[in-house]
Amino acid sequence: MIKSLILSALLCATAISVAAQSAKADYRARLPQDEVIYFVLPDRFENADPSNDRGGIAGDRLKTGYDPTAKGFYHGGDLKGLTGRLDYIQHLGATAIWLGPIFKNKAVQGSPGHESAGYHGYWITDFTQVDPHLGTNADMTAFVDAAHARGMKVYMDIIINHTADVIQYRECSVGVPCPYRDRAAYPYQRKRGLGGKAINGGFVGDGVETAANFSKLTDPTYAYTPYVPAAERTVKVPAWLNDPIYYHNRGDSTFTNESSTMGDFSGLDDVMTENPRVVSGMIDIFGSWIDRFKVDGFRIDTARHVNPEFWAQFVPAMLTRAQANGIPNFHIFGEVSDHEVRPAVLAQHTIVDKLPAVLDFAFRQAVVETVAGTRGTDAFEALLDGDVLYAKGVDTAAILPTFTGNHDDGRFATFVRKAFPKASDDEVLKRVLLSNAILLTLRGVPTIYSGDEQGFVGDGNDQDAREDMFASKVASYNDNRLLGTTKTTETESFGETNPLFREIAALSKVRITHPALTRGRTLIRSRSETPGLFAVSRFDPTTGAEILLAFNTSAKPLTQPVQVETGSPRFTTLAGTCASRAAAPGSVMMTLPAFGYAVCAAEIR
Repeated sequence: MIKSLILSALLCATAISVAAQSAKADYRARLPQDEVIYFVLPDRFENADPSNDRGGIAGDRLKTGYDPTAKGFYHGGDLKGLTGRLDYIQHLGATAIWLGPIFKNKAVQGSPGHESAGYHGYWITDFTQVDPHLGTNADMTAFVDAAHARGMKVYMDIIINHTADVIQYRECSVGVPCPYRDRAAYPYQRKRGLGGKAINGGFVGDGVETAANFSKLTDPTYAYTPYVPAAERTVKVPAWLNDPIYYHNRGDSTFTNESSTMGDFSGLDDVMTENPRVVSGMIDIFGSWIDRFKVDGFRIDTARHVNPEFWAQFVPAMLTRAQANGIPNFHIFGEVSDHEVRPAVLAQHTIVDKLPAVLDFAFRQAVVETVAGTRGTDAFEALLDGDVLYAKGVDTAAILPTFTGNHDDGRFATFVRKAFPKASDDEVLKRVLLSNAILLTLRGVPTIYSGDEQGFVGDGNDQDAREDMFASKVASYNDNRLLGTTKTTETESFGETNPLFREIAALSKVRITHPALTRGRTLIRSRSETPGLFAVSRFDPTTGAEILLAFNTSAKPLTQPVQVETGSPRFTTLAGTCASRAAAPGSVMMTLPAFGYAVCAAEIR
């Protein structure tokens, strides 16, 4: 399998070289679906500047946040390190980098004995500058410029739903969960509940999103009594974010009903995005990042936990700002976390919230249930049949970033190992190779999570799935058994010989040199209610040339006829093994090993 991929990549070498030169000059002309995205958490990638490891803060790890031996603290990676490894990322085949949040974070938070650091970037205090642990704004400029010089795009991970946990409630101990208090029992017009004194006279509720209405919301004590500790009264930037009036202050979200958009996400300060001052403030903040750094897109964290009316104003403003900066294909995609194959849940956020795209959690779930599970390949039929539900139908589905694992839910290889604990390492590797092939050839924008190409297999999700690419000092990372190699994370992981790296690199080249795989329509050819064959044809949007994709999710080899176009009599192998000729007009015989796949390009008559 790998040999055939390398051969096809070599055959395409000349064309790729020409394409690369063109891409470098015209990278902004590429559509979102033309990219292969590489997602990276900067703190865990490469440490080029040890002087910033502690973020300029004096003290122990509970002050600085730095402890490279602890999985929940800063490890030292930075933007200079990422810039210095662009060769590696480009050799993998990535054309765009999704950069984990780089804003200045609260270094450490959590109740005594349960502290951890903001190494991940999601506990923002200063929305205007790079976290000193990761470098400087000048380092960000250098990184983006270096990526652009190579024809690579940069997508920023942004957070609007919440800030760091700074605001506290008098009624609750610091670090202890506060139950959510809803608008029915704790209306805005009464102090701490229905029996309290009248406050906020004339305020008619958060549904009337006008400046005049919100000017009457002056007292934030309707549910709890929020306060900012003296030492943190001016910690947030811009300064308006320090005022509790711009937050919901209703306690911890249960992630259901109204608390989904108004509750604190695990204690993080939930921003009142209904307030026009917040809307304009966030537009200013993130528009400035486009102006200053010319980034190419935003991944929006916790997008489903913000009211739809906010996105209806924010998204057009960002697209306009990008256009003014000469960025015509600015890609915005929101995180709508869901763990079932139900595209409708995701699609509603492209219609109601008017988000241009969302991360395709349904795609991930389909791959998990079939390749890291025992569900039939009809799971992919349920996935693809849902494409028509998105705001612009299949055109929206084409720009959804697809993935098989991430920094929150865990790595795909981890799911395979847990689902099949008795499977050999060879079987686990084959299943992961198959998942990559599905990811890199089906519709959507394939997104590789840093470390997957090196065979990382984490112990679980969240902190357990955030291993270091540079030499790690975390014992629970270094004892993991990786795929495709005998090394561990105790030494740096930037080699290019792992079979997973080579497969991703080869398939990425195949993808970006065949418009059928980036922009082509999809036609399901075969699927089953049990593990086995899943086959689709994808078509070049200009020539109509067919590429047949075939995947075997079962542990047994198969030979099976698959329908193709009658005008596709002969095939060239792009990956795997393909029949050179159709068995009859409109039919080709596919033979696949267990967990095998093939990518077959039809020759046009």
